[in-house]
Amino acid sequence: MPATLPRCPWAEGSPQYAAYHDDEWGVPVHDDRVFFEFLVLEGAQAGLSWATILNKRAGYRAAFAGFDALRVARFDAGDVERLMNDAGIVRNRLKIGSAISNARAFLDVQRECGSFDRHVWPFVGGAPLQARRQSLRDVPARTAESDALSADLLRRGFRFVGSTIVYAFMQATGLVNDHLVGCPRRTAVQAAR
Repeated sequence: MPATLPRCPWAEGSPQYAAYHDDEWGVPVHDDRVFFEFLVLEGAQAGLSWATILNKRAGYRAAFAGFDALRVARFDAGDVERLMNDAGIVRNRLKIGSAISNARAFLDVQRECGSFDRHVWPFVGGAPLQARRQSLRDVPARTAESDALSADLLRRGFRFVGSTIVYAFMQATGLVNDHLVGCPRRTAVQAAR
């Protein structure tokens, strides 16, 4: 995207933010591996800046087996200690443990529903919610849909999936299109299903 087009203002902070905004954010996801990746990353981001997580994304990919939930679900205490010594990720024992237990819960959802994709899309009626936000002040931290999905995930044993984290997950994976009105990515993302 040419730099002269007005992106969502949050994406102007760094070239990494701009690339994430222009290529990924808000694009509807139907790949369970990508859904698991964003569950791990959004949970890791809790209390930190998204820039911190973007800077460590490659480290997360390496540390968490390419976000293969089946492999991560098999991680044990030795893997936790290995990850606690891995400078490529946020070394927080609770967040590391939640990524592993979330992998197990993720596999349970896949077994029950056929895929995580089939499970999450009904929370938004099967198609991306098309928000019409004029400015960043208009973007909520949570919605009724994120409250419902958060409650469902918590009931299923997921951790680090409060409604605010889940709303960021929904934005990242295109369950909701929160590109601001006037952002050129809004229309492109809106056309994607």
